Amino acid sequence: MPTIIGRENEQRRLKKRHESKKSEFVALFGRRRVGKTFLVKTMFEADFAFYATGIQSGNTARQIDNFNKEIANFGGNSQPVATNWSEAFENLNSLLAARSQDSKKVVFLDEISWMGSSNSGFISALDHFWNRWASSRGDVLLIICGSATSWIIDNIVNNTGGLHNRLTDQIQLAPFTLRECEEYFRENGILLPRYQILESYMVFGGIPYYLDFFEADRSLAQNVDRLYFAPDAPLRNEYANLFQALFNNGDSYLIVIEALASKRKGLSREEISEASAIRGGGTLTKILSDLISCGFAQEYLAFGKKSRDRLYRLVDPFVFFHLAFSEKKKRFTENYWLHYSTTPAHSAWSGYAFELVCLLHLQQVKKGLGISGVLTEASSWRSKTSSPGAQIDLVLDRSDNIVNLCEMKFSSDEYAIDKAYSMKLREKCSAFKYETSTRKAAHTTMVTTFGLTRNQYSAEILFQVTMSDLFG
Repeated sequence: MPTIIGRENEQRRLKKRHESKKSEFVALFGRRRVGKTFLVKTMFEADFAFYATGIQSGNTARQIDNFNKEIANFGGNSQPVATNWSEAFENLNSLLAARSQDSKKVVFLDEISWMGSSNSGFISALDHFWNRWASSRGDVLLIICGSATSWIIDNIVNNTGGLHNRLTDQIQLAPFTLRECEEYFRENGILLPRYQILESYMVFGGIPYYLDFFEADRSLAQNVDRLYFAPDAPLRNEYANLFQALFNNGDSYLIVIEALASKRKGLSREEISEASAIRGGGTLTKILSDLISCGFAQEYLAFGKKSRDRLYRLVDPFVFFHLAFSEKKKRFTENYWLHYSTTPAHSAWSGYAFELVCLLHLQQVKKGLGISGVLTEASSWRSKTSSPGAQIDLVLDRSDNIVNLCEMKFSSDEYAIDKAYSMKLREKCSAFKYETSTRKAAHTTMVTTFGLTRNQYSAEILFQVTMSDLFG
């Protein structure tokens, strides 16, 4: 049986629903390729009473035809052929009713958004199946799953009809953390040092599907070239497929994503609207909400600002990597990354990519600072008056009257603060305190790979977080 890496909390919750004495209705969602199907099949495949997956771009007739075939595969050969979703779920009722009641019957509907196309009648049929039959039996575990997180939220979680408040659990599966990537590589015999695992995260994020392509006898650079830059690279067209598979109007989402990528420090709604030429009404609200729920973007407040001053930024490492290097992919087909990773230009990309990794590991940053139990709000800050251009990408505003002003630096060795940078840090901290009028103690905090080189300037830094902390 395959090994499940990490996912301890998700496994515990699913196991609890499987062992309960009543029927359970669970929604499992998360970014495409994050491992949702693998998790459910590894845990419950032996207990499947029924399993069907939606067909991308398939019309209603094709979806129902596929559902009929799965009914037959699970023993419903004598069932009449369904021609609509109501009949399809009636057949599912009959299939389950014929099985023993001694154990939980796991019903797994994967990529449910492809089944539930507009005006197909799928939602009302699912409503009837759950409310009029499955929920009262006590022996059904219904798991619906999909990468189109926004579809599940809109149609199931926030359903205003018969499915309102019917879910007994909803689980959002996040990408692997750095620690889980390390475990994954070790389990698969891929022996990379933490520095290279960190850089692999900066390229691919914590997406198990991408990591599964790694080959143990190749270096990190060789794997990047083979997976992305080679003519037959398995991830060569992944970027376009991501959005077209998730959203009906994928091109609009791509436009917003590329607008966010153009300003790495974040954009306001007004700036996004201007950059994308999408008017700032309901359409833009929907796009931003969907990108956030699917894990591609993040919404956050600028320090000390009100909710209407929210900013949005791209936080998916692979998407950022693609947008930074897609043109290179067209021109270079062999050993591009192997050569590029040793050039000075590499530092421009790696600096921001490392910041993304830190933003995705806020709990580990807090633990490294020893403040896991302290109520903390993360934000950013840009100077608008006394120090134009000064910016702090991660501000940790703590309830114990301390503010950590985090500077994130990616380096292949200990990072050395020189006189000029030390002066810049002091000026930035002073500008922050002056412009925000904060009464809290503000401290520059360095987040680096291998820590700081000890010198006269490093002594001024009271708070540090290193790569080892990010793997915590």
